[in-house]
Amino acid sequence: MIENEPPVIPSNPAQPRRPVPQKKGRGWMWFSFFLLFCMLCGGGGFFMLVGMIGAAAGDLETNPTYDKQTVRNNGSENDLALIDLNGMIASFAVDANGHNQVQSLKRQFKWANNDDSVEAILFRINSPGGEVLASDEIADIVRESDKPVIAVMGAVAASGGYYVAAPADWIVAHELTITGSIGVIMSGYSVRNLMDKAGVQPIVFKSGKNKDMLSMNKREEDITDEERKIVQDMIGETFGRFKKVVREGRDANNRDGSNGQVLADDWESFADGRILSGNTALEQGFVDELGDLDEGIARALKIAGIKDANVIRFKQPMNFSMMFPFLGKSDPQQIKIDWGVELPKLKAGRLYFLSPTLLY
Repeated sequence: MIENEPPVIPSNPAQPRRPVPQKKGRGWMWFSFFLLFCMLCGGGGFFMLVGMIGAAAGDLETNPTYDKQTVRNNGSENDLALIDLNGMIASFAVDANGHNQVQSLKRQFKWANNDDSVEAILFRINSPGGEVLASDEIADIVRESDKPVIAVMGAVAASGGYYVAAPADWIVAHELTITGSIGVIMSGYSVRNLMDKAGVQPIVFKSGKNKDMLSMNKREEDITDEERKIVQDMIGETFGRFKKVVREGRDANNRDGSNGQVLADDWESFADGRILSGNTALEQGFVDELGDLDEGIARALKIAGIKDANVIRFKQPMNFSMMFPFLGKSDPQQIKIDWGVELPKLKAGRLYFLSPTLLY
């Protein structure tokens, strides 16, 4: 007898042996899901699925870093790169890979600057402004561009939206564009009176007398003069940086478009937070030309010294991991639905370059 071999139990010849039930696989279930996927995709689901999986598997080795999308094909060997900034300027993630707005714009400007066929960049802005730091970082990207940057303003390019346009070589605005709003705002809320009505008493322990500045627990009359001065000095410092960006950006010596508008002598009197139309902004030297994207293209060709060019944009290629990011992450994911309305998410106690058109 072989050691460790299980004993053989003889079968009972009088009792028929029952067949052992076989464990059913789950292949049919996955195949059903696959058929449903194909039906939802109009019959092309299989090829789309295979394509996305292949792109995800070979993205780092075979796929390019970006794709070129032709917006206007003029049959030219030259290109103008169109880069869009839409909505509120912020530092939160804007794509499936977790890149924020600043990172996304930085990649697009890098691709445009490294592409030999690109002669100039059209920076199309439609934004009421946003976070101070994010606006400053985007302005640095525009300022450090190796290719000429022509800012084209849309319906709104105010406060932070103007901040990021100021370092451009040329600024085009429509006569009905809302721009300007040069200033800084910090806001907060006090719920202390409501707490008093509800009988809620805050208990605060702090390391220093100013540690609870801008706390929602404080009454308006409890804010000291020292606290007000500290906040106002911070706002004044940030406002001074805003005016410096405008002054240096509009200096003709810092721009390729040497025949552009220059700031009026009293331009700082218009830097009090007021919004400006495109016409008034042109009169005060905040923009160089009135028009739309067509005028921006014509100006870009002139500054670049070329006769014609295609208009292209850079896109990150779609892959399986971007389509379904939750498959590769253990973090809980959220599904967001775009209703077509963008609501501001302002945080109390944070500095903003933000137009009053968004605040009220």
